[in-house]
Parts: sequence; C-alpha cells; structure tokens
Amino acid sequence: MIATQNTVPFAAHDSELAYRWTAEKAQEWMEKNGWLVGCNYIPSNAINQLEMWQAETFSPELIDKELGWAASLGFNTVRVFLHNLLWDQDSQGFLNRINTFLDIAYKYKIRTMLVLFDAVWDPFPKLGVQPQPKHNVHNSGWVQSPGYDVLNNPARYDSLHAYVHGVVSHFKNDERVLIWDLYNEPDNMNLTSYKDDDYIVHKAELSMALLKKTINWVRVINPTQPITMAPWQNEWGCDSRITALDNYMFSHSDIVSFHCYENREGMERRIRDIQRYGRPMLCTEYMARMFNSTFQEILPLFKQYGIGAYNWGFVAGKSQTHCPWDSWQIRYENEPELWFHDIFRENGEPYIREEVEFLKGMLKKQQEKALQVA
Repeated sequence: MIATQNTVPFAAHDSELAYRWTAEKAQEWMEKNGWLVGCNYIPSNAINQLEMWQAETFSPELIDKELGWAASLGFNTVRVFLHNLLWDQDSQGFLNRINTFLDIAYKYKIRTMLVLFDAVWDPFPKLGVQPQPKHNVHNSGWVQSPGYDVLNNPARYDSLHAYVHGVVSHFKNDERVLIWDLYNEPDNMNLTSYKDDDYIVHKAELSMALLKKTINWVRVINPTQPITMAPWQNEWGCDSRITALDNYMFSHSDIVSFHCYENREGMERRIRDIQRYGRPMLCTEYMARMFNSTFQEILPLFKQYGIGAYNWGFVAGKSQTHCPWDSWQIRYENEPELWFHDIFRENGEPYIREEVEFLKGMLKKQQEKALQVA
C-alpha cells in the first residue's frame, strides 16, 4: 500500500534550513573528529549493496578481515551504501546487520558514513540472488536506490519514509555512525551504461523532489550526526554554471561533500570553488589512477586544506572497480595493467606496495599527532 502525502510528517518553514547546523557547529564537529581518511567500502564477495546486506550473503568474518586491512593503513572511516529494498525485505534483520557492521568497524576505530539513496548504475534493483559480474566490467551489478519504478513516480516517494525514518531513528545517537549521506549523485544519468529518454530528461527534477522530502524527514528526527549529500558535476565556480540541484545540496548540507577524480590541479580548483559555501569539506569519491588522481598526488592536498577523504574502492572483488569506466564500451580480456580504483587483491596483497607504504606513513604520522593532542 502506497502512503499518501498526508501520512508522512513534513516539517513546515523549510525545516531543512531551519535545523541546519551552523557553520560554527560544523567546524567544531570537524575539529573534534580530526582528519578523516578512509574509503568507499563493499566486501569483495558482494557485487552490490543488496548482496552485501542480505542475510544469505552477509559476511561478518570477511568484513572483519578486510576492515582490519583498512585499519592497518590508518583509515579511520568508511563510506557504506544501504538500500531501501533491504528495509522492505526484513527491517529488523537489516538493522541487526547494520549494527553488526558498525560493531566490527568500531572495533578498529573506524566510524561509518551511511548512504541512504544512490542514483548510479542499474535502475532496476531486485532482491534475492544477484547476477554474477560481467567479465572485467566496472561495477556491472551495482544498483540504484530507489530504482526507476519508484523515482519515476513521485506518488510513491512517501513509501520511502519508513526506510529513512527507521534507519536514521535507530542510529541517530550512535557514535559509531559518523555522518549521514542522504543521496549519492542524484542526477547521474548513466548515459554510457543505462538509458531511458524520459527518465534522463526529468531525473534531476525527480531526485530534487525526493531529496527535499528526505532532508525534512531526517531533520525532524534531529540526529546527533550531521548530514551531507554528494554532488559530482564539477561546475561549481559561479552561480551561472552550477546546477540548481548541486547548489541545493551544498547549501543544505551540514558538512559539504563532493566527488572529484581529477588530478591535483583540477582537484585544487574544485576545492577553491566550494570554499565559497563556508563549510568544512569531505571528498567522498576520488582516486582514479589513469587520471593521475592518486594518493600521492591528492592526499597531501586534502591535508593542506583540512578536507576529509574517501577514495573509491578497497578490495578488487566482485564489484570490479579496478577496471575502468570505459569497460562498459571496451572489452578487457585481461585484468587492466593499471588499476582504476581499489588498493588490495582479495588475498590481502597490495596492488602497489609503495602506495600502501605511502598511506601507512602519512596516516601513521597523523594518528600519532592526534594522540599527542588528546
């Protein structure tokens, strides 16, 4: 049964701004948490969010092993994607599995950014057994949340309230949860992988409508953690070029986040563009080696500007994000010589040992400095 407009609480007076953290509170939060460095994480045995979390394929032992590798680098946070269908399938079991994940991560002093919605890759998610990876295709099984059928029908948006309210309310005072990312790249069109002409024309508008509802639902809950959203378009330097959706996300986030896979020069330009919003920043996606977006090039820049950092990918597993984006158009018979994303092989062997040593050296120094301050 689809909820009607009147069944879902919607705070008046633009509550997503009325309850937005002040810039001072956001800065205090950033200083309290220190330099945040980690990755976007999915276990190597999961092709997407559904396979990561469903009871039949949820793997606490593997998660524990892989997050141990993350801690060995000095990572103190991970960004993890949820899915509304998991709530519909088994809400209590889903909450229990999130709790188990948070326990494992926190054991390693890793705090978690939870992502509620995602507009990227397959628009037709289905519960149950997930497809096997397509040969050397980047993220061949990742799914959108909500899927096309919901996002393309605004009358169904209120049916998502139970999911948002249930998850955020359950963890709203939980110190293991670092921050809420409400919507990943909400206007990403997947033009080179998935197409629907009517959907493409209206996707940004539809996503904005859902995002506005989501912000209000979360602001009513008033979690102790801040909220953010994830723009990716990279035209943020002036009001004449920034999209309405990107400007909305920047101006309604407590902590501003963004994505950028450019080299050092391009990254610094994006940072300076976003500084005009006067908020602490997190780059929640970066690191694509073929674009010279590498740890050695980008992390020192983030440290200089005090920006938190989440590279895409960790272990090269079923998501296959060590393969490049163009693997959707170009067939790669063999593993690419130059990995696109990811740090470790499934056996824990580093792809580039010097890269891992660089991370350990840089982040160990940061950890030691934090302990001295504490």
